Amino acid sequence: MATTNDLKNGMVLKLDAGQLWSVVEFQHVKPGKGPAFVRTKLKNVLSGKIVDKTFNAGTKVETATVDRRTMQFSYMDGEYFVFMDMDTYDQLHVDRKTVGEAANFLIEGFEPTVAMYEGEVLFVELPASVELVIEHTEPGVQGDRSTGGSKPARLETGYEIGVPLFITTGEKIKVDTRSGEYLGRVNS
Repeated sequence: MATTNDLKNGMVLKLDAGQLWSVVEFQHVKPGKGPAFVRTKLKNVLSGKIVDKTFNAGTKVETATVDRRTMQFSYMDGEYFVFMDMDTYDQLHVDRKTVGEAANFLIEGFEPTVAMYEGEVLFVELPASVELVIEHTEPGVQGDRSTGGSKPARLETGYEIGVPLFITTGEKIKVDTRSGEYLGRVNS
């Protein structure tokens, strides 16, 4: 148990009949009149739904101990992503639904954070950006280079994004894992 005064971003709370909610942001408010309160933005860990919730300051809330571990993505086994715990070398099979959007940016050997609660995998968390190789893209036309347009490109993971016209097949680029957007070239 903790109080609303102890809230931190990323903390996981057990609310509404045992549902897990992650604190996205919070703000302590002390109005001129009336008692202080805490305004929060919470994200449901399983569904991804985001809600705003207000608590009275000092209210007790139940916290959930979520185990976050860095694991290495090893390979695909049918519909399951297989991760290896780097400390114990145990293998963990995670279904595609749980991996979610992170599946678009996972390559063998990559080390994302896997969050678990009571032995169940909640989600796979990637860094804000990753570096991936362009598997295929059409060549840009010489006259198009200065227009600032974009063209589709398939990454080594199979995910397709829009890239500037000057990018070619085989180049390594930086991709934002939150939006799936091109961020820039990686100088080799």
